[in-house]
Amino acid sequence: MKSEPAPHSSVPGTADLDNPLYYLENFETVVRWVRQHHSDLLTDEETGLIDNLLALGQPARALLARMVMRTGELFRIEKLNYPELGQPVADAAKTLSGAGWIEGNPKIPLAEVFRLFTLAELRPALAERISAAGLPARAAKGVLKDTLIPQHPTPAPVEHWLPETPTQVIRLNHMDLFDRLRLMFFGNLRQNWSDFVLVELGHQQYEQVPLSAESRAFDERADVDCYLVMHHCRERLDQGDAPETVWQDVPPASDNPWLESRRGRLLFELGKLAERGGNTDLALTAYGQSGHREARLRQLRLLERLKRYREAWDLARAAGDNPRFSSEEQGLERIRSRLARKLGETAPQAPQRPALATFTLELDNPEGHSVEWVALEHLSEPGAPVAYVENTLINGLFGLLCWRALFAPIPGAFFHPFQTGPVDLYREDFVDRRQALFDEALGHLTSGHYKSGIRDTWQQKQGIASPFVLWPVLSEEILELALECIPARHLELVFRRLLDNLREHRSGFPDLIRFQPGHPDPNRRYEMIEVKGPGDRLQDHQTRWLEFFVSHDIPVSVCYVRWAGAAE
Repeated sequence: MKSEPAPHSSVPGTADLDNPLYYLENFETVVRWVRQHHSDLLTDEETGLIDNLLALGQPARALLARMVMRTGELFRIEKLNYPELGQPVADAAKTLSGAGWIEGNPKIPLAEVFRLFTLAELRPALAERISAAGLPARAAKGVLKDTLIPQHPTPAPVEHWLPETPTQVIRLNHMDLFDRLRLMFFGNLRQNWSDFVLVELGHQQYEQVPLSAESRAFDERADVDCYLVMHHCRERLDQGDAPETVWQDVPPASDNPWLESRRGRLLFELGKLAERGGNTDLALTAYGQSGHREARLRQLRLLERLKRYREAWDLARAAGDNPRFSSEEQGLERIRSRLARKLGETAPQAPQRPALATFTLELDNPEGHSVEWVALEHLSEPGAPVAYVENTLINGLFGLLCWRALFAPIPGAFFHPFQTGPVDLYREDFVDRRQALFDEALGHLTSGHYKSGIRDTWQQKQGIASPFVLWPVLSEEILELALECIPARHLELVFRRLLDNLREHRSGFPDLIRFQPGHPDPNRRYEMIEVKGPGDRLQDHQTRWLEFFVSHDIPVSVCYVRWAGAAE
């Protein structure tokens, strides 16, 4: 019976880049972390392998770490040059071979031979095979590969392929274990070992989120296995396997929300490929089972293309009662309008778009500054300072107010102590899983306690990595002006829209903000200003924010800049 995972302990040490073996320290930080915190999800064989690894001498451990970080599992000994090992690579490899970590003379397919050796090495070694295939001796490598690999499908030791070449090829064993360790540490297989191992972790401060058994994404080993199956399904799709074949291996729906979100992404991609290949039934099924934010719109558009109008209409009406996000709401309106015309139904009324306030400045720019900077300098006055903030101010205020919600130890959010934010930040259910915490944070805006809370967080968390707070930009001066001039009601409106779709709505804010602390109207003590230079125009996501501000009586305008003396 497996023991319970170890409770969260002190943060592991981080290696100094001045140490030539810093990568080994960071590599072993990952291995030891998983060994300590996920031991109940590892088999006895896996924990035995980890203990065997950590008991090896330093040169062998360092060579193993180097190979794990590299691409593939096959390596040429003579091409491995790591003087920091303090021992010849061949000697360290011999130690690893004796411990079962590498295979000394593996059988390899010809395709791997082409990957490992240069064309200059291959031509003389494969001369007889090249001639027998009827190819010219100077044939390009691509031609040789396309011709010879199908003719020689059986793997063989390297001396069979290159008998006169002084070389030694080794194969790294147990890469499936290292993939499993990487998954349990990062929470994904998108990040590779180098993303962590080759980074100087000590230069950055990280929020210390309690990592307990309850906050883990993987409740049991079957969850890890399920993720690995889905990852391999996605790899097969990327490599060109038919979606019909991959569909047979997609795991069933999971009661683990984090895994189900990953499954939704896989089904969405499978559905798109099935649709592209003409298998519309499979595509509709995959979209229907996927919780991906775009799946429902794809499903509706496909039904519409198939002229299954009534089915699409019923689905669109049901979806309109509970849109997943604002851009889906817009897409549903357009689809329902088209379907209504085809079915003789009443079309939804198009929302009225508010008019944007605009003004134009004609300015000189002899020093070639950016258009935003020139506008800022012109608009700034002693009693009405202007700051260039773009996406940093609103996001920063949000990040400070909602710090506790963003760094809550929700399952599937934090995997190790070196994260700048939750890994599920852009997942469809990110807010739902923290709804009470966000409601509590936004509730401070109505109670009047938010200013002191934001100030305290700014002081206490100074310099700690956050996905929303850019510390060098959010100075104390800007923070105080924002708290003095921006009404709590405006912040609440903006923050709630931000929460509707964090990925899309965290950008598109106006470039400048003008503070007017002495204005008699408390709702007009600031103004956001989007600046557009000659030939520039508003982007869709900017327009959506601007129209939102206008519709909620939040002061905003668009400044069009023309250069003095420029031809019309």
